[in-house]
Amino acid sequence: MKRPTVFLAEMTDPEVEAFLAGGRTVLVPVGSTEQHGPHAPLGTDAIIPTEVARRVAGEIDAAVAPTIPYSLSYPHAGFTGVVHIRIPTFMSLIEDVAVGLATMGFERIVFLNGHYDNTYAIAYACASAAPRLPDGVRAFPVNYWDGMTPEEAARFFDPANGLHANRGETSAVMAIDKGLVDLEKANVEFPPFPEVTAPAAVHTAFFFSNPGSVHRATHSGTWGDARESSAEFGRAYLDVVTAATVRMLEDIDRTFEAMPPR
Repeated sequence: MKRPTVFLAEMTDPEVEAFLAGGRTVLVPVGSTEQHGPHAPLGTDAIIPTEVARRVAGEIDAAVAPTIPYSLSYPHAGFTGVVHIRIPTFMSLIEDVAVGLATMGFERIVFLNGHYDNTYAIAYACASAAPRLPDGVRAFPVNYWDGMTPEEAARFFDPANGLHANRGETSAVMAIDKGLVDLEKANVEFPPFPEVTAPAAVHTAFFFSNPGSVHRATHSGTWGDARESSAEFGRAYLDVVTAATVRMLEDIDRTFEAMPPR
């Protein structure tokens, strides 16, 4: 007997029809194929949001679409393990996927992003798709880490403890499949950032606008300290970001509902 699944790609056509009779939300994990230091797999940014989507789907009655593994990795150009696609290509892909899922019958299409450089492009692609979507259908992005409290972020994922191939990301992969991480090669490295008055704006200008910026800023590709990574820490991280994503989606729904019709 075929086992039940939340993954759209594992469903038969009648199973999709049955799901749509009771639920209309689909999560689309979006990641990247790029270096994650000398210790973590190229698919880190796809592996983690796929697992978060699986967990969230059970909480909110959603399906999980196939993961999009290629995206805007141009800041990592210069490292060997990188595949990046052009910005217009990526945005067209997101737009067409949104329209395709809406045509299938989904009404809330959430692009669950695991690679920060994708964020703006996904939002713009969803805006571009909007005129092609049926009335009442919403498509939008969320980063799986966005809903964390400041205290949670300080523990797992912020500029102070690293934002790429750090302990949080590496540990999350270990919690999913420990064999994908070469912990003996885990290292510590931080970009040589100067003191600035507006770090977020400076980082956006430096990283988003310059192909190869991560290659220039780091020797190893690591931004953080991955040496104390563990599956236990990764399980705690996954629990936190799953709960945070559920809260965030609830907040987004309440915000849409609070807006009067025009």
